[in-house]
Amino acid sequence: MSDLLRLLGGDVAAAARGLLGRTLISEIEGASSAVVLTEVEAYGGEDDPASHSFRGRTARNAAMFGPPGMLYVYRSYGIHWCLNAVTGPEGRGSAVLLRGGIPIGGIEQMEQRRGRSDHVADGPGRLAQALGVTGDHNGASLSVGPVRIEGVPARGKITVGPRVGISRATDRPWRFLLELV
Repeated sequence: MSDLLRLLGGDVAAAARGLLGRTLISEIEGASSAVVLTEVEAYGGEDDPASHSFRGRTARNAAMFGPPGMLYVYRSYGIHWCLNAVTGPEGRGSAVLLRGGIPIGGIEQMEQRRGRSDHVADGPGRLAQALGVTGDHNGASLSVGPVRIEGVPARGKITVGPRVGISRATDRPWRFLLELV
């Protein structure tokens, strides 16, 4: 079992922390792009009222219930694609929202996809757009698919706080940010 799958197979908050500083790579439409993950949020499954899986499995959230290491992609407010790393045991419905990163490869391609050179990957919708991720990638493997998480975490200072953009379970300190050193 790979280091990534071991990490994602455990507790969702620990998995979220462990994803910080790793490299998120997309190889889509013949272009390779990469970011260092610097912001993530944990969503704990059916016991987390803020999680998409809180009310159980649906056609929309089915990938969340898959084995750890799958990509769960959903449309936010009908506008932006957002990507998540599925965690925990299969059937749990927990995932880590990949909220942002620092571009390190394929930057021109990411800027072209975003139509700008600032704020390229600092937000979940911006990150997905910069990497070219869409709903077509839902359910793909984060180990061997076109969107992958690789490497060992970069060093830095981790800050923990409440999740943002939600109205339930706002007290859980499950938003993690990495300041690279």
